[in-house]
Amino acid sequence: MATVRSLSDASLPTILPAADGSGSGRRWVVRYRGFVLMPQTDLTWLVRPERSPMDVLPFRAPASSLADVKALVDWRLGKAA
Repeated sequence: MATVRSLSDASLPTILPAADGSGSGRRWVVRYRGFVLMPQTDLTWLVRPERSPMDVLPFRAPASSLADVKALVDWRLGKAA
């Protein structure tokens, strides 16, 4: 299960509020299976391991849904084993 947390790290992208006024405009990340998934302003995802040593190197995922990025992480973990 993934967890979403707000962070105050200026290096993370800001997710802008929706046109209807919903959303907080805060920075956020998703933690999933030992990785941190960070949405970027160009709609890609930056995926980094939470800790070292790294079995899988950090990578960028193309613009896609969160479920697709999670599937890519699962695939890379299976490939690294």
